[in-house]
Amino acid sequence: MSKSNLLDYLNDPSPRTLGRSPLEWLDRLHRPTVIHVAGRDRSRTRAMATLLHGNEPSGLFALHRWLLEQHTPRVNMLFLLGGVYPAKRPPTLSYRQLPNGRDLNRCFQKPFKGIEGAIAEALLAELHKAQPECLLDVHNTSGTGPAFAVTITNDAAHQALASLFTDRLIMTDLRLGALMEYSEQEVPTITIECGGSQDEQAHQLAYEGLVRYTSKPDVLSLDNADWNVAVLRNPIRVELASDATIEYRMEPSGQADLTFPPDIERRNFGTVSPDEPLGWVGQKDLGMLTAIGHNRTENMEKVLKIKNGKIYPVQAIKLFMITTNPIIAKSDCLFYAVKETGEPIF
Repeated sequence: MSKSNLLDYLNDPSPRTLGRSPLEWLDRLHRPTVIHVAGRDRSRTRAMATLLHGNEPSGLFALHRWLLEQHTPRVNMLFLLGGVYPAKRPPTLSYRQLPNGRDLNRCFQKPFKGIEGAIAEALLAELHKAQPECLLDVHNTSGTGPAFAVTITNDAAHQALASLFTDRLIMTDLRLGALMEYSEQEVPTITIECGGSQDEQAHQLAYEGLVRYTSKPDVLSLDNADWNVAVLRNPIRVELASDATIEYRMEPSGQADLTFPPDIERRNFGTVSPDEPLGWVGQKDLGMLTAIGHNRTENMEKVLKIKNGKIYPVQAIKLFMITTNPIIAKSDCLFYAVKETGEPIF
């Protein structure tokens, strides 16, 4: 293993260096790690990042299994493991980011501040050096729910990449400093959300998608896709005010500004009609919520309404990325939403 000031490097790692399990391997990793695996075609490279969030292990599990099995990829592979520090913090695989640290997947843009910004800049430098033909960023969803892909560019190449893992693709024009925005370098790039972090099916999906990604001669042609991809366009992002409180209960306690039922995650990718309540509000009403679309604040009253203390959608909408983790609900977002048809609300 070679080292830089910020990153460690593994080249064609042998099974004995990997440990018997993903957790044993993680224990042996000391810093964010770059892994090179030589392919049959040495003239091309594909890249995959994962573990940018330390509590999203499906990509790590898939990569460990794939490396142990000693696959020879069709082309050179570059793997980036970014969030090693939060992943290793006890209890292992519990922290999205370090306490008081920044979300690494919001740091892939200038200015590259703090340790997370420095890691992001170093990972971008590795990508620039490798010049991959495409890039995947593999995550788990914040809650349970089906897998989907996210892109900032909706074309045949991005749909083809998504189809290696899922038949749902979300196209967004929001810019948050995520690695996915690397596609603005004209490298087809998508985020894969495999499903819940505790879901064995999500780990299996990550592995099977990785096998397809590394073994197919062409991953950028939609003609070779295994299924059609449904595209949801420009969702709004609904955020909770930093001073607001949220609970997950079957009935509101009267202590929180927002209450969602504990099974709210069942709404992921389902349609919610205007007569179906999502939850309950306290004194702050809609003032505690913000709708972000097209990188600007939108009118929340065109999205949600309050009736008898309950929240309803104004029109039939499709929701995703709903979580029952109050920390993520506050630090990231409550959910994303599009019209029932998959078209933008605004």
